[in-house]
Amino acid sequence: MYYILMGSGYRALPEIKMCTCSHCTKNSFWHNEIMIFPDFQGIEPANQDLIQEIQSDYLEAAEILLRSPRGAAALLRLSIQKLCIQLGEKGKDINTDIGNLVKRGLPAKVQESLDALRVIGNEAVHPGEMDLRDDVEIASSLFRLVNFIAEKMITEPREIEEIYNKIPESKKEQISQRDKKVSE
Repeated sequence: MYYILMGSGYRALPEIKMCTCSHCTKNSFWHNEIMIFPDFQGIEPANQDLIQEIQSDYLEAAEILLRSPRGAAALLRLSIQKLCIQLGEKGKDINTDIGNLVKRGLPAKVQESLDALRVIGNEAVHPGEMDLRDDVEIASSLFRLVNFIAEKMITEPREIEEIYNKIPESKKEQISQRDKKVSE
């Protein structure tokens, strides 16, 4: 028998089932076919190339998503601010950071993703045109955007660099010479 904290005390829930994920080996608890711990579902794990601090914010946002979509959106906006720092920006003004990333060649779709997260996250904490209090769907989509940005800006370049670094130095020199000729 399992006990769960509900309201001001613990309550016995004999119908709880425990499952172990075959991918991450962590446990989840279910009651009447509803996952009650961890209390998020359908959210993909954070991209492993994100720094640990961002991964922690992402996980915290996932944990509160169903109780507070607005809080989850605000945490994901904070994650984007930290991601801008991970990408070499100052992290003081997220809008300026995104502009600087655009100047450095940020792809248009990544810029749109960053701006969507920035605007929706801002709307979550400041009175505005959007009310995210009950909008789990919009807040859920922000998780995908965080991972999309990390994939395009961190994971893909790292993977390409790993493959390129397997090329012999003599071949890299030939490539460099070719590129010099093209730019002349």
